[in-house]
Amino acid sequence: MKFSAYQRTEQAGRKNNEDRMGYLYTPESALFVVADGMGGHANGEIAAQIALETMTRAFQTQAHPVIAEPREFLSKALLQSHHEILRFSSEAGLDDSPRTTLVALLVQAGEAMWIHCGDSRLYWVRGDQLEKRTLDHSYAEQLPQNSSSSAEYLSKIANRNVLFTCLGSPTKPIYDVSPNMSLKRGDKFLLCSDGLWGSLKETDIIETLTVANVALSVPRLIELAMQRGGVYSDNVTAIGVEWQS
Repeated sequence: MKFSAYQRTEQAGRKNNEDRMGYLYTPESALFVVADGMGGHANGEIAAQIALETMTRAFQTQAHPVIAEPREFLSKALLQSHHEILRFSSEAGLDDSPRTTLVALLVQAGEAMWIHCGDSRLYWVRGDQLEKRTLDHSYAEQLPQNSSSSAEYLSKIANRNVLFTCLGSPTKPIYDVSPNMSLKRGDKFLLCSDGLWGSLKETDIIETLTVANVALSVPRLIELAMQRGGVYSDNVTAIGVEWQS
């Protein structure tokens, strides 16, 4: 298994960085994780760190050298992350639990599968085309199938960009797991917090990933996001992955 990866996080215009990221791999499997602690709740960076550590610990325990049941692994690791955050909150005697979004990519056996909760995103680019992108768990993204008019539906929602799920909330998190996707040489993935995609057009992301390898394209995207976000730019975090064989 061959791939190249680049990861970077920037505090940008915030007082502290609540994003966390990381990846690890065996000769035949790799896991990539981005978690974005939610600033509306205290200790968001702790929730993101717990989620990252829980996901990667599960991979270290179960990848021998591959994950036997990828879908089950991703789902259980995400839910375990959620429970670990709640346990921390209870043991610390917090009135409100810290919360985080999460997106994780698992690559092995020439296939990719991912899971996400909240609005940390994954983009999959093949050639110069966007193959897939995760849909945020917000009202703006998760339109009801029976809505007669998307515009009419959204006009009735005051906080349509607010997330309706995350890790660390009192209720069980809602999450999505992709099917297994076959990879081709040159496929690129971008996992990122909303500090990146929120300041950029989707075309910016696709075009930048297309014209350069991830070691060049990811820094360009991060710098562009901070530039457009200005002095109050959110934390900007991204992992780029390019499949080679």
